[in-house]
Amino acid sequence: MKSIDILSVGEVLVDFIGHQIGAQINQTRDYHRYLGGSPANVAMNSARLGLKSVLVATVGDDGFGEYIFERLAEVGVNTDSIHKIITKPTSVIFVSRTDGTPDFIPFREADAYIVESQISKEMLSDTNIFHTTCFALSKIPAQTTILSKAEEAFNLGCKLSIDINYAKKLWNSREEALTVIKTYCKFNPLVKISEDDMFRLFEQKLPHQEIFDFFHDLGVNTVCLTLGSQGVKLSQIDKETIQLPAIKIEQVMDATGAGDAFWSGFLFAYIKKKTMEECLEVALQLAALKLQNVGRLPDNINILSKLL
Repeated sequence: MKSIDILSVGEVLVDFIGHQIGAQINQTRDYHRYLGGSPANVAMNSARLGLKSVLVATVGDDGFGEYIFERLAEVGVNTDSIHKIITKPTSVIFVSRTDGTPDFIPFREADAYIVESQISKEMLSDTNIFHTTCFALSKIPAQTTILSKAEEAFNLGCKLSIDINYAKKLWNSREEALTVIKTYCKFNPLVKISEDDMFRLFEQKLPHQEIFDFFHDLGVNTVCLTLGSQGVKLSQIDKETIQLPAIKIEQVMDATGAGDAFWSGFLFAYIKKKTMEECLEVALQLAALKLQNVGRLPDNINILSKLL
């Protein structure tokens, strides 16, 4: 038995989410502070689901860094591999509050400074799933570290995962992003993508099958495409595509982190050896819970009883 269910590697930061619903950033008057970063969200959600969760990340030696450590400790995320540096402040992002894909302005500093010494061979040998994001891969040295450790993890028998949350403003070029994505996909990760991500990455609206074929041709067996209010499609090589509708909810309070909640539920069910359809069902339930709450998933909900 491996003692780490999910090793989540990448950005942890502070999200300032707009208080005015439906307002773009230029119209937002004030913001509320939340812990953010896709890998951090996955680590926190996983811990709250009862999994053994480790986050590898870097923060500044400042008040925001202290806030991050406190929030992660509250839910039982292992923070031993979070590096604190004095030369850069903790990264922050300003995010619009919306029921769709939010607008954001990143101020990236410490989050990109993930180095190889933070991830030992012993950790990788003891890990079930190595998870990261396109955001985390967009800057060096984190990019170099993650690609190197992903290959090492793959060779040690660890299952890889990636959320390809591509955003043009985070990368030097689209060509660099495609090269890095292709490199990571050589290790057959579980891939989570959204229609918005794919439109930004390919700069055109592609048929779903064409998107699936792109990743399958890179050696990826399992590709999960989220479709917002239209639900989700999952494609596996030489198997029929699975499609499930989204769970209907009365009012979307905040879409920030919904994709992370979805993928946390998927990975949770995957680790529990559920079928792909069951993984999607759990993922959709967790995403629906998140959409009804601003910031992270609510404290007063017994998530496990909702999902199992």
